[in-house]
Amino acid sequence: MESINKKYTLICLLVLSSLNILAQGYKLPNYTTFKLANGLTFNLMEQHDVPIVDVAIIFPAGAIYDQDKAGLASLTATALKHGTQRFTSAKLEEELDFMGATVNTYATKEFAGLSSNFASKDKDQVLLMIKEIVQNPVFDAAEFEKEKSRRLVRLDQQKESPGAVIGSYFDSLLYGNHVYGNNITGTKTTVELLTVADVNTFYKNNYKPDTSVISVVGDFKSIEMKKTLTQLFSNWKSNATPQENLASKAIVLPTENKVLLVNKDDAKETTMYIGAAGVSRNNPDYVAIDVVNTLFGGRFTSMLNDELRVNSGLTYGASSRFSALKNGGSFIMSTFTAVNTTEPTIDKALEVLKKLHTKGLDEKALASAKNYVKGQFPPDYETAGQLARLLSTMYWYDLDRSFIDNFEKNVDRLDLAKANEIIAKYFPEDKLQFVLVGKASEIKKIVEKYGPVTQVEIAQ
Repeated sequence: MESINKKYTLICLLVLSSLNILAQGYKLPNYTTFKLANGLTFNLMEQHDVPIVDVAIIFPAGAIYDQDKAGLASLTATALKHGTQRFTSAKLEEELDFMGATVNTYATKEFAGLSSNFASKDKDQVLLMIKEIVQNPVFDAAEFEKEKSRRLVRLDQQKESPGAVIGSYFDSLLYGNHVYGNNITGTKTTVELLTVADVNTFYKNNYKPDTSVISVVGDFKSIEMKKTLTQLFSNWKSNATPQENLASKAIVLPTENKVLLVNKDDAKETTMYIGAAGVSRNNPDYVAIDVVNTLFGGRFTSMLNDELRVNSGLTYGASSRFSALKNGGSFIMSTFTAVNTTEPTIDKALEVLKKLHTKGLDEKALASAKNYVKGQFPPDYETAGQLARLLSTMYWYDLDRSFIDNFEKNVDRLDLAKANEIIAKYFPEDKLQFVLVGKASEIKKIVEKYGPVTQVEIAQ
């Protein structure tokens, strides 16, 4: 048994060593960038190990542009695949399936996107289909009504899963009337009112070449790919009206602790988010924040999870994260617990946060977090799909390649003094926002001690 343990220890040390070597040696592969006359930006990265190609497109067409039509950005992104001037919806599905290719569309808070994966031998046909989806969608009324019906069913189902809805409640509480508070999927009330005409208008106003980016990674020759893409996308015309960056408007953040209690009468557990304002994605301390949060609540052996799960047995899991956007962000501690342990769970989470501030970190803990972050870094950018998404994301957040190339160096330069400054500056101690989904009749009196309580029904 001792021999087996020694071998296991040796294997673990070798794996950790190889991860650190990989992290230290990782640089973003070379790529080229060009822009068409219509303003559309392209990133091309050749990767010849596997005969596949991945495409990642970002459009400035996220939920921040929904205005009073929550869910519109998401439904518009989905409706892009309901057929084009050249391909019906059925034909798109049939041909993609025949080639073993995928094309997916989606919308996030800030942007909409398209991702695609296909064999390099099929690149001409799939790129033509992508061009049609992007430039010439036909928003079929019948298809839209079917999709809307499916969305309404999913919204009903989400009410049975507090984890699926709590994020939207938290964003609304934290960001208030700012567009970052918009609900991506919408509500039954808003979705029921949406029409195919709304989708058409949203597409015309927000899908524009001059503010979009297409990243292509995989088995191709850049000279040939540039020629193909130029031919396909040069005729994409932009709406003459400049798009206003709604998210750039000032965020009026809460000035005190507040509690939003979302009543679910049949709840046996209380699901909770506790948080406050965070940071934007291009914050110069982003990497340092990530390292410190890894230790606090970003991994299984974090302070939060150890205290709430391992030591106290209050929950099966607890974590924290910084959700960074282009012009702002949030910090969230999340967990769930039995209804009768709601109070001790909240108190324990707040206690761990206070301990982070009062005791700070030590050298051993910081070294552990830094090694963990460096070890996790390279696997995030192994595949062509990951690299394509990375390039488009870098464009969106205005990041240059130094974010990748200097990542390990930036982690290493984080010392104990700086780490404790990061805690004091970015990990909130007050003006905390509490969102709890649970049985209000049993927990309302309990949660009143954390701040003024607003109660809503989960059906809303």
